[in-house]
Amino acid sequence: MIDDVIKDLQSHIVKAHEALKRDLAKLRTGRANASMLDGVRVDYYGTPTPLAQMATVNVPEARLLTVKPWDRSQVKAVEKAIREAGLGLNPQPDADLIRIPIPALTEERRKDLVKVARKNGEESKVAIRHGRHDALKMLKDAVDEGEIPADDHDRAVKKVEDVVAEGIKGVDSILTHKEKDIMEV
Repeated sequence: MIDDVIKDLQSHIVKAHEALKRDLAKLRTGRANASMLDGVRVDYYGTPTPLAQMATVNVPEARLLTVKPWDRSQVKAVEKAIREAGLGLNPQPDADLIRIPIPALTEERRKDLVKVARKNGEESKVAIRHGRHDALKMLKDAVDEGEIPADDHDRAVKKVEDVVAEGIKGVDSILTHKEKDIMEV
């Protein structure tokens, strides 16, 4: 019973870390990154379609992305979707290829991005704390129903707190790395 609760908590923490990494990957640093366009949806014959499902995204240089739609007739739609995605990018169509230069970030914009990253990190920490709350509730219910003795409950609570502390350290580590990446000129 206790092992199941700990495993559930650990998987919850891993999911929180993965969600944080996904959110942080969407934040723009000074370098081009293909995942910057992950949230872009293109109107493909009336269906909003993720860009990755209808085009190839490449990073030929540190400050340039190229997008090559598989269907040449969709170049205009892809260009429009990227322009309207709110990423601050200015796509430039070139026959069947779209070039997207990545402008350098200003110091103020970098600080704003660090704030957004910290907000995402705090949301991840809150998700981990919710997992801790659920784990402690399951342990308390198990004691109340007589499934585990009180001594084991106390040890399990300590183990839950240790796992949560490690999870929060992981979030801090991910955030520190991303902040350093954002502030790098």
